[in-house]
Amino acid sequence: MEKVTVGPISMSRIVYGMWRLGDDADTSPAHVQAKVEACLAQGITTMDQADIYGGYTAEALLGGALRAAPQLRDQIEIVTKCDIVAPVGRHAGARVKHYDTSAAHINASVEASLRDMATDRIDLLLIHRPDPLMDHHETGAALDALVASGKVRAVGVSNFRPWHWNLLQSAMKTPLVANQIELSLMAHDAFTNGDMAHLQQLGATPMAWSPLAGGQLLTGGPKGLRDKLESIGRDHGSDASAVAVAWLLRHPALILPVMGTNSLPRISTLSDALKINMDRQMWFELYTLALGDEVA
Repeated sequence: MEKVTVGPISMSRIVYGMWRLGDDADTSPAHVQAKVEACLAQGITTMDQADIYGGYTAEALLGGALRAAPQLRDQIEIVTKCDIVAPVGRHAGARVKHYDTSAAHINASVEASLRDMATDRIDLLLIHRPDPLMDHHETGAALDALVASGKVRAVGVSNFRPWHWNLLQSAMKTPLVANQIELSLMAHDAFTNGDMAHLQQLGATPMAWSPLAGGQLLTGGPKGLRDKLESIGRDHGSDASAVAVAWLLRHPALILPVMGTNSLPRISTLSDALKINMDRQMWFELYTLALGDEVA
């Protein structure tokens, strides 16, 4: 599988999202290990986490697998996120869900992530959501210090608009290297609202969460779009989901779709998107159906 250079890290073109690990009937270390190995078998080496996933339990589920099979750690890249504080799990005492980009919170989150995931480093740390109370000087200095310490190899953001990115970057020595945003055929505003243009101008990496629109592309959404995805999938010996992901992969910005599923058979087919030969007109056929009208 193609690898993409993201700052100092080489990441797989498709990323395995672990936000649903805790929803599986089997959360044993052996079963989580099987998921990681199913990814590795097709060249998917990048695992996407966040401290809040599974009510602050998903990182520890990955950690259980890495403790049982420590040889896996050097075969994968770990992405994780912090700054969302929800009144569950370790933050059950919080009065209200909120964001915290203070240095103290970021540092505590990183220490918890390192411990839970049984690792000595986080390959890519993302600030999960823009914080209206962010002191960009404090947040930026905390991220710089984490990179300098070696606990974090690279830093980025998630769900940031260009002005949020620019504000934080203005107070940092370390370059931000990625922004994980919602992006799919049903959430395509980033292509026209400046988000993607901003990342392309900077040479930063877009990561796409919910690339299947939470499954709506397969079970709902515009029928014409769904039918076209299925038709192209059949023509390529694949399915609609592979085509929807291939639509993102076709973009020159080298978007990294983050794919989340607990099904081992489904995990084993995530790389099928790379087999779809999507030319420019096919891309626009799908885009037109997603828009509901031809482009101007």
